[in-house]
Amino acid sequence: MVDPEIPVLTLEDLGVLRGVEQRDGRIVVKLTPTYTGCPATLAIQLAVEAALVEAGLPDARVETVLSPPWTTDDITEDGRSKLRAFGIAPPNRASGPRALFGEEVVACPKCGSTHTARISEFGSTACKALWQCKACAEPFDYFKCL
Repeated sequence: MVDPEIPVLTLEDLGVLRGVEQRDGRIVVKLTPTYTGCPATLAIQLAVEAALVEAGLPDARVETVLSPPWTTDDITEDGRSKLRAFGIAPPNRASGPRALFGEEVVACPKCGSTHTARISEFGSTACKALWQCKACAEPFDYFKCL
């Protein structure tokens, strides 16, 4: 199952799939939203429920798990690579490069340069900001750290 806003990422890549278990004779898929106002949350839940029905599991259900809360550190390494290949700079990890004079250090997904600048806090979706590479001049989305 892919994320409706970033179709190159699976729910596992994104880190929102928190587990699948059998409880009381039925399958329970546990999902954590990226943030409480994410417009994709309902679409993801409905798509997972539909996939479970298609797989012959009409009694399966989707459960929302809020603790621990999702952070961008939950995006897998494979997911980060997929974001770069798709032209979106993945978020820095909590232990990665943070701020330089109040600005995050963000590598361009096209050329890898860190000579980049934020153009706008608002990108193509609420979870992304618009940046530009000063080395190759390409604009790109940066997945905001949460």
